[in-house]
Amino acid sequence: MIVTEKRVRQQIHTVERLLQEYVEEGGVPLTRFLTGFYKRNRQMGSKDRRMASRLVYHYFRLGAAAQREEVPVRLAMADFLCSNDSAVASVILPQVYAHIQADLSEKISLLEANTTFRLQDVFPFQQFLSAGIDRHAFLKSLFVQPDLYIRLRPSYRDEVMAALEATQINYRIVDQYAVALPNGTALDRIAGLTGKYEVQDYSSQQTGAYFQATAGEHWWDACAGAGGKSLLLLDQSAGVNLLVSDTRRSILRNLDERFDAAGIKSYRQKIIDLRNDTATVLGDEQFDGIILDAPCTGSGTWGRTPEMLSAFDSQAIGRFAELQRQLATRVIRHLKPGKPLIYITCSVYAEENERVMSYLQDTHGLHLQQTALLHGYRHKADSMFVARLINR
Repeated sequence: MIVTEKRVRQQIHTVERLLQEYVEEGGVPLTRFLTGFYKRNRQMGSKDRRMASRLVYHYFRLGAAAQREEVPVRLAMADFLCSNDSAVASVILPQVYAHIQADLSEKISLLEANTTFRLQDVFPFQQFLSAGIDRHAFLKSLFVQPDLYIRLRPSYRDEVMAALEATQINYRIVDQYAVALPNGTALDRIAGLTGKYEVQDYSSQQTGAYFQATAGEHWWDACAGAGGKSLLLLDQSAGVNLLVSDTRRSILRNLDERFDAAGIKSYRQKIIDLRNDTATVLGDEQFDGIILDAPCTGSGTWGRTPEMLSAFDSQAIGRFAELQRQLATRVIRHLKPGKPLIYITCSVYAEENERVMSYLQDTHGLHLQQTALLHGYRHKADSMFVARLINR
């Protein structure tokens, strides 16, 4: 990479200004902030925007590591770890730059030997992790952009695969219906595939193994969001009678559009705030299965949103766990005896996962039939937790 030192210093200055404005704006998702920043700075060309985005995302992957260093040094450390070439690292960290094409483990060792960077400092919340998390592998994964995953709808699998082959898009087959592609792949440019695949992370797809629904049963997706789990359920178990709910009408409108694209017509939807008495909406209605994809810290997805490594307040773990217990308590009253509650989070924290399971068993007498930590860091995917509990 041949870039003058003057040009590198200009890039660093742009990122420093971007970071300062991001902090001042406060609480805005990074993707949304960047859109606004580039609108305010229309003099930046597409190449400059791509470079700034790359550097700022890499910067946030450092988390709490090397916090005493100036921004240029931290940018160089991050870009060294996350890239196969880096003009910033060549100027700021020439002592390690020659090894930039080494594997990630070697580059981590080099930084630890030659700088103040320490891998253990990246993620300052390790004491809260679920016991089954491989801490070293998880920390390393924070420097790797997760893949874009799609789930092939069974009836269209061959058609979608043929289209991927025809357009020469790079992909890898993960299992029968799961395909991984480079992040940012523009699948919407392939005509005729709308509704024939779903964008859904690999770990999210794996939660479907815990549904085990049958035709004619009545199921409730209680925090349906964009409807990914619901579509997975319906593709697995045709003939299920489904209720979807969320607190936000706008989210349910998006869900309707997604279901329409997928050709799904037979389902019900309701606006339900699970923090309140659900009987005011559902009465005494009972279900054969309930999916509770609970609001959580999202810590298993921080490979996609690395800014959270710096912004996260560890006290939020307890607040989310309390909310999860409350929501689970609300939905259980609508679960038939002997039927499953599918509890899901995209968290790596024990308090949101195993300890909520203990609460549901001890307080509500549910039987924990199956549970799993889905180690997304092994697959360039999100990490999640899923459990199947039976109402006694």
